[in-house]
Amino acid sequence: MPELPEVETVRRGLEPAMLGERFAHVEQNRPDLRFPLPERFAERLTGRRIEALSRRAKYLIADLDDGQALVMHLGMSGRFIVEAPGTKPTEPGAYYNEIGRHLIHDHVVFHLGSGARVTYNDVRRFGFMDLVPRAGLETSKHFAGMGIEPLGNELSGELLAKLFSGKIAPLKAALLDQRLIAGLGNIYVCEALFRAGLHPEAEAGTLATPTGKPREKAHLLAQIIRDVLEEAIAAGGSTLRDFAHADGSLGYFQHRFKVYDREGDSCVTPGCGHLVKRLVQSGRSTFYCESCQKRG
Repeated sequence: MPELPEVETVRRGLEPAMLGERFAHVEQNRPDLRFPLPERFAERLTGRRIEALSRRAKYLIADLDDGQALVMHLGMSGRFIVEAPGTKPTEPGAYYNEIGRHLIHDHVVFHLGSGARVTYNDVRRFGFMDLVPRAGLETSKHFAGMGIEPLGNELSGELLAKLFSGKIAPLKAALLDQRLIAGLGNIYVCEALFRAGLHPEAEAGTLATPTGKPREKAHLLAQIIRDVLEEAIAAGGSTLRDFAHADGSLGYFQHRFKVYDREGDSCVTPGCGHLVKRLVQSGRSTFYCESCQKRG
C-alpha cells in the first residue's frame, strides 16, 4: 500500500492540473470502489471548484468551493493519470513489479474546465472516495482519533517521550499506531529504526526516562523519521507493487533502502559484517540488523 511519501508525491503531481479548476464533467463508471461512492457523487462534484489540495496521513483532500471536501484514498493499487489537452496519458516505465494500465479499471474520470482529464484507475478497488463537510473533517469517520503528522515541527523527541512513556509495546508497533502518529508505514519505520540504531522489538517506553523526559534517542528518532520521509518524497517515493505517480513516472527511493526488503544481504554499515534479518510483527515484515540496532 502506498505510504505517506507516495501519497504526497501524488498530491504534488495532481496539484498543477487540479488546483483552482472546476469539475466540468465527472464520469462515474461504477457505483462503488472499496465502499459505495456517495449518493449523486458525479452530480455533486460537477461545477465545483477545487480551492485546495492537501494530504492528511495517507489521504488526499480536495477542498471544494461549496464547503465540501473530496476525500480520496489510493488503497493498494489506486493511481491517478493526468492527461493535458491534446496529449496521451503518460504510461508507466519499468516498475519494481510491473503492471500495466487496463482501461476497464478506469473507475472515475474528472474532466476539468481547463480541458485536462484526471482518471482514477484501481485494479483491486481497495481505494475509495467520499464527500465530507470541510468544517467537520477532523471529526469525520476518516480522521477522528488520528494522530499527529510526522512531517513538520510537531514531531519531536519531547512528543515521542510523551506518547510512548510507560508503553511496553514494541517500538515499531507504537510508531505504526495511527492514533499516535498518522501516516507512518512499514517501509519507512523499518528504515528510520535502522538509521537511528534502535531495535524494532525494543519497548516503546525506553524512549523516555522514568519521569517521562525524552532520552537522546527520542530526539534522534524524531529527526530521522522526518529526514527519511523528506528524502523519500524528494526521490519520488518507493515504487512497490502497483504504485505510480500521477504522471505515470516512478519513485526510486527503493534503491536507497538500507534494510527494507534486504533479508540475507550484508548490512550496509561499514565494518558491521552481519546480515539483514527479517521478523514478523503484527503480520508485517520487519527488516533489521541485530548488530546495529540495540534494544536498550
